[in-house]
Amino acid sequence: MKRILTAAVLVPVTLYVVLWAPSAAFLAAVALVASLCFVEYARMTGTFAPLGIVAGLLVIVAPPAETTIVLFLSVLAAMTAPLFADDGLEAGFRRAAYLALGILYVFGGWKTAVLVHNLDRPHPGAGHQWLMFGLLVNWAGDTGAYYVGRTFGKNKLAPMVSPGKTREGAGASLVSAMFFGMLYLPWSIPGVPLWKAALLSVLANIAGQVGDLAESAIKRVCGVKDSGNLLPGHGGMLDRVDSTLFSMPVLYTLLGVLEKY
Repeated sequence: MKRILTAAVLVPVTLYVVLWAPSAAFLAAVALVASLCFVEYARMTGTFAPLGIVAGLLVIVAPPAETTIVLFLSVLAAMTAPLFADDGLEAGFRRAAYLALGILYVFGGWKTAVLVHNLDRPHPGAGHQWLMFGLLVNWAGDTGAYYVGRTFGKNKLAPMVSPGKTREGAGASLVSAMFFGMLYLPWSIPGVPLWKAALLSVLANIAGQVGDLAESAIKRVCGVKDSGNLLPGHGGMLDRVDSTLFSMPVLYTLLGVLEKY
């Protein structure tokens, strides 16, 4: 019940923010969600959250042409962490590595969501629907994986990382995402061919499933079950968007590669 009630609140808020909110409100919402994700990540890994948040927010608001250099400078800033460590260089370098990775992982992923949202192809404003697709395609996949995996799942997908996930569930996630994308994209962005909708859906879903496993690996290494408890029934904010942080960069790259098709 908690899971359903949380979704009942999150879904309409997400729809408004992505599809209809003013640009400033959208950017503020992304900055807030990204910061909450990073706080959870920092708590798990023992990194210094304030430095990561400041660097990450600069990444979020940086002009597209300057994003790479801001990311690079953020990593350099993270590398100074061992200089102030009071528990030894080895522990300091470990936290510095976690910090640099977290900035790239969390804020880099959300930056690409901003870039997707700002796309104007094949027509102005289409980026809002591209971003909505990028979010919903993983949610559709998660739904298919949950019900099929729970009923028919027997073969473990990655038992060392996430014992509950099965190959049957992963396959169902892929199929669910593909059919969802083939229905949603041609409707929301007229002119998108079915083959392109299917390809984008499958590759975004694969990236999302890998992202889910990657976050599970981080939690396993850090010895925690959930990244947090902010969302009743769903765990932490990072637990809810782990697939998005991987699928958004892939989606943005694919849209650039397939621009002429």
